[in-house]
Amino acid sequence: MYVHLGNEISVNDKGIIGIFDIENTSLGNDTREFLKRSSADGNVVNVSYEMPKSFIVCSTGKSAETVYISQISAAALYKRAVKSI
Repeated sequence: MYVHLGNEISVNDKGIIGIFDIENTSLGNDTREFLKRSSADGNVVNVSYEMPKSFIVCSTGKSAETVYISQISAAALYKRAVKSI
């Protein structure tokens, strides 16, 4: 099944590694460094230009990952992901 992340972007639920609240998790140095490195590598997709509420880390195969920045809350995305199982 697929999980809708916003703005016509959907991902396969089997590829989701994690769904994170951007406000709470971006306080940590490790998370900020991860997001900074992912952005520098070109692996970040901004799903919306509204205020971001969450980020979703997805496996794209062969140890590559894509980070999606979404305006939808982590709780709502989690419910969508669980419902699709």
